[in-house]
Amino acid sequence: MRRLSSPCAALVRSIASVPPSVSPDFYDAELCAHHEHLRAAYGIGPGDEVLDIGCGTGLTTRDAARAAAPGGVLGVDVSERMLQRARQLTTAERLANVRYERGDAQVHRFDRARFDVAISRFGTMFFADPVAAFANIAAALRAEARLVLLVWQRLEHNEWMRLIDAALGDAAQPAPPGADPFSLGDAEVTARILKTAGFDDVHFEEVHEPVLYGHDLDAALAVVTGFQNTSAALARVSDGEAARTVERLREMLAAHYDREHGVALDSRSWLITARRRR
Repeated sequence: MRRLSSPCAALVRSIASVPPSVSPDFYDAELCAHHEHLRAAYGIGPGDEVLDIGCGTGLTTRDAARAAAPGGVLGVDVSERMLQRARQLTTAERLANVRYERGDAQVHRFDRARFDVAISRFGTMFFADPVAAFANIAAALRAEARLVLLVWQRLEHNEWMRLIDAALGDAAQPAPPGADPFSLGDAEVTARILKTAGFDDVHFEEVHEPVLYGHDLDAALAVVTGFQNTSAALARVSDGEAARTVERLREMLAAHYDREHGVALDSRSWLITARRRR
């Protein structure tokens, strides 16, 4: 496992002991190693207008805003809780070229042909109709505008979920439609979706980085048991079996702890780039 960059390591250490029920900032720490690849691929320049899809607490939005100034950035997310935190952090960092809107990018009414770049860090895998969603995003982009995404590869390439499912045992169930984090993991299928939706020059680059759950094992366990699939599985079994399952999860997390990274599980994503068709 490669050494974490200083900003990434500092982020993990600074908030790793704060459960996500207290702070939505957890996801920035979990994904920071992947985030560095996305940031390097943005290609955002001064004066660009940028759309950030599934912006969460706005780390990607604020990064884009610094690169785009005096251009502006719109961050969109379905979670008002995440957007509230994004606005707080944006105000604290005195960024005046950012705005946020609550909405589902599949149906949100974006200004047509407004943006030069659309970005997303794991914010596009949950569309009910991905072709319609990406067509709506394409309509918001100018001709030949860039699309830059991070999405998870298929489940079998993501240890973090496979190990959680193994600990859950028979209680684990496949994600329902519209809630599958690996729905864009097949590169051929996703390329067809994007081309059908109005994009060309679609390229996939493999990103092989850990997901990071911090240096506090109790906080890491709270994170994992709070995942939707985990909490649903625990609710399906008896109290005794739930307790044994939680202990298996704790043992799994402890087995993947080291001094530098804390609790780190292997994962693979796709960095996808494309261009809006003329």
